[in-house]
Amino acid sequence: MTELFRDKVDVSMTVNGEPVEARVPAGQHMIDFLRLELGLTGAHASCEHGVCGACTIRVDGDAVRGCLMLAAQADGAKVWTVEGLTDTSAISDLQDAFVERNALQCGFCTPGMLVAADELLSRGGVPSRAEIREHLSGNYCRCTGYEAIIDAVESVAKGRAVKGTT
Repeated sequence: MTELFRDKVDVSMTVNGEPVEARVPAGQHMIDFLRLELGLTGAHASCEHGVCGACTIRVDGDAVRGCLMLAAQADGAKVWTVEGLTDTSAISDLQDAFVERNALQCGFCTPGMLVAADELLSRGGVPSRAEIREHLSGNYCRCTGYEAIIDAVESVAKGRAVKGTT
């Protein structure tokens, strides 16, 4: 066993609105901590290089790649996963739009897409289709061809703007 995983550190964070305290291996990635220690399997471990976006989570309001962040780096942070965003209904309109627009097929990329899209929409306003594409460009989908995803995010942005919610 390498030194990196033998050494452990204490962490305290809030995950999906709940306080979490744990002793984690110093080199454990956040995605592994969430999946293996907390049973939050919505975010997927895929490329493990930060390029596919399947492991996207929110940390202190920003979308981050859970495969590039160490759990120890989240000490004191507020972490949200797709499960927490779902439980609070924060992304229910996005989820509905993804279904309505057929913006998901196999579903593997969908949690990361939803978390990334929610981050963009939390800024307010109605982003252009080009801005949506740019923001989601780090989230890969091999099934949908992206247009339906862009359509779904755009429709939610417009709907939230009409309602005055962001």
